[in-house]
Amino acid sequence: MNALQFLVDHGATMLFWAVFIEQSGFPIPAIPLLVAAGALVGAGKMSVTAALLIPIAAALPPNLAWYYLGRLKGGKVLGLLCRLSLEPDSCVRDTENLFHRNGPRALLIAKFIPGLNTVAPPLAGIVGMTVATFLLYDVGGALIWAGVSVGIGALFSNQLEQLAALAGQAGGLLLMIFIASLAGLIGYKVYVRQKFLRYLRMAKISVDELKRRLDAGEAISVVDVRHPLALGLDPDTIPGAINFTMEEIEYRHLEIPRDRDIVLYCTCPNEVSSARTAFLLKKKGIHRVRPLEGGLDAWRERKFPVERRMKTETIANI
Repeated sequence: MNALQFLVDHGATMLFWAVFIEQSGFPIPAIPLLVAAGALVGAGKMSVTAALLIPIAAALPPNLAWYYLGRLKGGKVLGLLCRLSLEPDSCVRDTENLFHRNGPRALLIAKFIPGLNTVAPPLAGIVGMTVATFLLYDVGGALIWAGVSVGIGALFSNQLEQLAALAGQAGGLLLMIFIASLAGLIGYKVYVRQKFLRYLRMAKISVDELKRRLDAGEAISVVDVRHPLALGLDPDTIPGAINFTMEEIEYRHLEIPRDRDIVLYCTCPNEVSSARTAFLLKKKGIHRVRPLEGGLDAWRERKFPVERRMKTETIANI
């Protein structure tokens, strides 16, 4: 059986499970199969209705599950996603920015952006988006995502059919090349992430050490680097901390003193926002910066004192 005939016979099933697995948080891209479904539509071997509705039906259950996990578990669910996927911890901040700028409309484009499509549903639950609003925009986003991908496949159906024929002739060799390329890409991303996490382990300061040094009266500046969206949802802060986000570094870095240690904290997975802010501050000549191990959550677990800021507006009731 050649590759084209295999897609004709099993394309709908493959499409469903590819989308379902990707939307569940695993790094398996579904867009190639969406494009292949479009090629089948262009060749008259799959209906447009099936090509559009199957991805929506496959995406909705895992998206709803992540949404409710976000509502029930809050930020802890992002830590779970970091163990499932390769880079959601580095894109949580980008998703927060996207939600902050666009509100629920962010869901219309999130599925096109690797990483963001993984954390957008739980973040929608975390910020308190209503289930009706989430369903409306998530289904709309899935329809746009499927429609664009299927449309591209239909537009180039002749060329893709020729490629499928060549793939059938190449047989196992092409499959081995594809598997090797995918394994190489995943391996590279794992290597880069582990290298970044090793840096974090070397650079952190514990909450006990920070508390001891603050109690001793040492000159330490504590900086809360959480996004305004996260700060609005969780207004607790370490006493005396200033709020300073990585997006503000370009025009606010002069406010950071150069004559003392700077401790950065967040509530994000792996202290990624703190580490990224530290990298940017070092480029500005501020080298005495360290992320707080465990962030604000670790500080509160030790029953250390916190201050409460006035809550800022969120998108909870949109």
